Parts: sequence; C-alpha cells; structure tokens
Amino acid sequence: MTKNSTSSIGSKWTGMVTVDDSALAVTDTGGPGIPVVYLNGQFATQGYWRRVIAELGTDWRHITYDERGRGRKSERSADYSFEAAVRDVDAVLAARGVDRALVVGWSYGAVVGAHWAGRNPERAIGAVLVDGAFPYDWLDEAMELRIRKLFRRLSWFLPLLRPTGLAPRLTAEEQAESNIELGRLSRERELGPVLDGITVPVRYVVASGTSFGSRGDEQERIRAGLDAVTDRNPNIRISAKVEGNHGAILKKDYRAIAEAVGEVAALDRGER
Repeated sequence: MTKNSTSSIGSKWTGMVTVDDSALAVTDTGGPGIPVVYLNGQFATQGYWRRVIAELGTDWRHITYDERGRGRKSERSADYSFEAAVRDVDAVLAARGVDRALVVGWSYGAVVGAHWAGRNPERAIGAVLVDGAFPYDWLDEAMELRIRKLFRRLSWFLPLLRPTGLAPRLTAEEQAESNIELGRLSRERELGPVLDGITVPVRYVVASGTSFGSRGDEQERIRAGLDAVTDRNPNIRISAKVEGNHGAILKKDYRAIAEAVGEVAALDRGER
C-alpha cells in the first residue's frame, strides 16, 4: 500500500509504502528502463546510492528506500528482523508495480539481496552484491560481546544524530541484536547453501581493507570465503576487487558497481 504519492509510475515518484506496522520512505525514478532496487547497509540510507545512480543514468529505473526506522521518514517498527527486511523488498516492488528487478545490495543489503534473489528466481533479473554476503563464521561469543559493548558505547551519541537521518531510530540494543543476527546468518552453514542455490547472475564488487568495528585482517579473511562460493556456483562471479574500504566503496568505487549492474543486466534472457 502506498500513501503520500507525488507522481505516477511513469515519472519520478516519492512517498511512503506501508508494510506491517511501519511505512518506508521510497523514491522511484520511473520510466521504461530495467528496474534496479537498491538495498542499503544495515543502518544506512538511500542517499548512499546517489553516485551509483548518477553513473548509471536515466536509462534505468532506480528504486531506493529507507528501511524500518532508518532515514528521516521511515517509521519505527516492532520487527527489525532480517526476514522483515526481505519482506520489505517484496512490499516495495509490489507497491511500485514491479514484477522483475535487478537487486543491488551493499553490506547487510547484500545478504538481503542474496536471499531475495535465491528465493525469487523468476522475479530476479540478477544481483550485484557490494562487499557483503560473504559466508564466514565470524560471530563467536567474544565477537558478540564486542558488538554489544560497541553499541552500548554509542548509545549516548546516536540519538543526537537521529534528527538528521544519519543514525537509525533503533535503540542501541536493537542495533546490536540486528548485527548479531547478521553474524549468525553469515555462517558458512547458513549463507553457503543460499548462495549455492542461486540460479540467476550474481556479480560481487569486493572492497579492500577494514570495516567499522573490524580489527587487523579480519575483513580480508571474511572476504576470502567467497572463493569457494564462486568455485561451486557458475552463476556467481567477482566483477571487481576495488581499493576502497567497506565504508567508502559506494563513494569511491561507484563506477565499478555501475559496471557490475550493466554486466548482470546483459546476462538476463528473461522478459521484463
């Protein structure tokens, strides 16, 4: 269901899409191009994609949105689970009348995109996964404690940023739980079979160096788990290994991401 719409499907539309007990702020450029839906990082906003969208240009139909409790407008929810995030992809596409789409996800959004593409092979043109969805057992008891401690330390600071949309309206505990759930879902025994079962084209754009909260070479060891995936599934390939780190990849390496989108679209043999 949509509300507060500003234009028709044929042209740019901004508004709210109601889902469960929440409403998501959505932007749809409209037009006849291939629909591309962008899936944000765990606590990021749709604005992060602006350079990728500008690079791809107006020949594509770009659909962005802020997840539950993120950004300035998307409403809070009682459910910030990963499954809710996957459901929200369907809700946004249904509200915008899109049957088939190419998903592009960064970080947490890459895991959402992998699951959505795997579950919807008839609807997924393909997926571009940006420095995320690496099957690796990085969550252990010590890491879980680190995550909880990190978000407790940030709990006084994050509310100051919420009016700007730069910080989510989730509590520190809710953010920690979301991050821990991601760790469980990223385990080889959980994410490996999801990736092995994908039957549509998938291209990874892989960053270098560290990410927020990582230490030493932790992130590079996590990324190395992708090698076995590409060996097992011919539909999945690494499009680019870029110099930018996890946090800067959308800003610095947007051209590589746009090229991966074009690569996936060119492999689509279905009908839109």
